[in-house]
Formats: sequence, C-alpha cells, structure tokens
Amino acid sequence: MRKQWIGATEPLALIRQCELTGVARSTVYTPHLAARPDEQELTLLELIDAEYTLHPFYGSRKIKHYLRSLGYKINRKRVQRLMGMLGLAGMAPGPNTSRRHPQHKIYPYLLRGVLVTRPNQVWSTDITYIRLSRGFVYLVAVIDWYSRKVLSWRLSNTLDSGFCVDCIEQALQAYGIPDIFNTDQGSQFTSEAFTGVLKAHGITISMDGRGRALDNIFVERLWRSVKHEDVYLRGYATMSDLLPGLTEYFTFYNTERMHQSLGYNTPDEVYLTANGGGARIVDKYSKIENRGSAVPLHVTGCPLKLDALLS
Repeated sequence: MRKQWIGATEPLALIRQCELTGVARSTVYTPHLAARPDEQELTLLELIDAEYTLHPFYGSRKIKHYLRSLGYKINRKRVQRLMGMLGLAGMAPGPNTSRRHPQHKIYPYLLRGVLVTRPNQVWSTDITYIRLSRGFVYLVAVIDWYSRKVLSWRLSNTLDSGFCVDCIEQALQAYGIPDIFNTDQGSQFTSEAFTGVLKAHGITISMDGRGRALDNIFVERLWRSVKHEDVYLRGYATMSDLLPGLTEYFTFYNTERMHQSLGYNTPDEVYLTANGGGARIVDKYSKIENRGSAVPLHVTGCPLKLDALLS
C-alpha cells in the first residue's frame, strides 16, 4: 500500500519519498514480476484441486499418497506448499488445518441443531480455486442455506479480503439482511474489513468449528457442482473466458438446475416462494453413525439422507 503512494510525478524526489514512507528504494526501481508456475506444477495444482473437490477432508498426507499413486515423486512438504497456494486445508481434526490470522477474532459456530425454515435466515460463503491454462484465480460466493440460491459471486487473482467484501456487499444490496452469516475461520473472513460489514448491518456472525467437515457443507457442495458441471468440462484458458462462463453457469444453477434436496425445484423457485427448502446441521445422524451430518428438510419433519443432499 505504501508503495502506491510513491510516484514519479510527485514534486519530491523518489529517494525522499521512500524515506518518508519507509519503503526500500530497490522495491521501487526494480519491477517484480510474479513467478509463473511451470507446467508440472500447474498439473499438480489441477490434480490437487480435483481430488480436494471430491474429498475436502483430505489433508496433505493423503493428497501426497494420492499423487504418488499417479506416479508423481512428491513429498509432503511440497504438497503443503501447493495446497497453501490454493488456500486449501484438510477438514479433519489436527494441527495447522485452519488458516487463521492470529490477531483476528474467531466467532463460535451457531448453527448446530438449528432448523433453517425460510430464506434469508442463514447465508454462508467460502473461497475456492479455479485453474486456468497459465495460472489460477480464486472464486468466492454467497449462498442462501434454505434455497441453495447463489446470491453473489466474485473472482480475484489474489487471496485477500477485498473481493470477499465486495461479494457480501453485493448480496446485501440485492437481497436484504440475513439473520446469521456463516464462514470458515480463514483470515479473509475474520478480518475487520469483512466482519465489520456484517456487524454494521446487525448480522449475527457464525464460523465453522475446527475439524467439522460438514459445518459449511452447502457451499462445499456448490463448489463440486461448479467444477464438475462447468469448469472441468470447459477448461477455461483466461479470465476473459471464465467470467462469462461462470455468469452463464450460475444463471443456469439458480434458474434451471433442479435439486433433489429441494424436491426437484430450482433455487430461484424455492427462494421466491419460501417453500420446499430448508436445512439442519446435526451432531449425529443416528445412534449407529457417530459423525456429524448435514440434513436438508425439503419435507418438514422428514429429513432426507445426506446422499440426497449431495445430488
């Protein structure tokens, strides 16, 4: 940010400007070009992304063994570096699986056992990676839990909070104010810039618990649909190709794509009529299965199984 204050057209000499802003002169005189990954690294990033989309609970150890099974000689340290480039972390409990910022406040998860019975009761968001032919970009989206409707989305070539803030502000302007907004504990969503927008509108903030793979299952399911139904099929080469492609897909997703968990209605139909949707996160799906589950409630009192949710 301080480098942006320095300009050749200013009356002060560049040396003096650097002194006043505390910026090293070498960073002003020498252009820094972003390093472009080589072809093998791009291939590894694509493979990691595809496998993580299918199994978001995989950490670096399992991803390493998956890549080795494909014939790649790779160690865990490199896998961790590549997953870090994509902003990915395994959901399973364990050390260093959450990309928190040490100075940001973490809010508790508020949705366990809560029945979502109407639109705009609960919204959530997340970030995923999309591979292009010569690099990658990040996609963020805001989704309504009751209807699964995508309310807004943004693309960025950097993993910062700015495009996340733009995305939530667009959703608030277009669809009003939700009661609860849920995110993971990533630094983009715990930043004051992001949480400040939510607090300014009186929205209750909820954040996924560590090791809870299903706390934000609806956005994770959205990423699987986006990638397998559009991104992987079309193989976008550039951002100029990706933007209209995703615009077309999200229009299809909201207005035409039928969801089994919504009684084969579309998200737009369920959102507008406030009928046929719903959700609930529970701790135990049954006494036999000791694991968390996400349960859609398109029929009141008769929750569908998790398999139906993932359709």
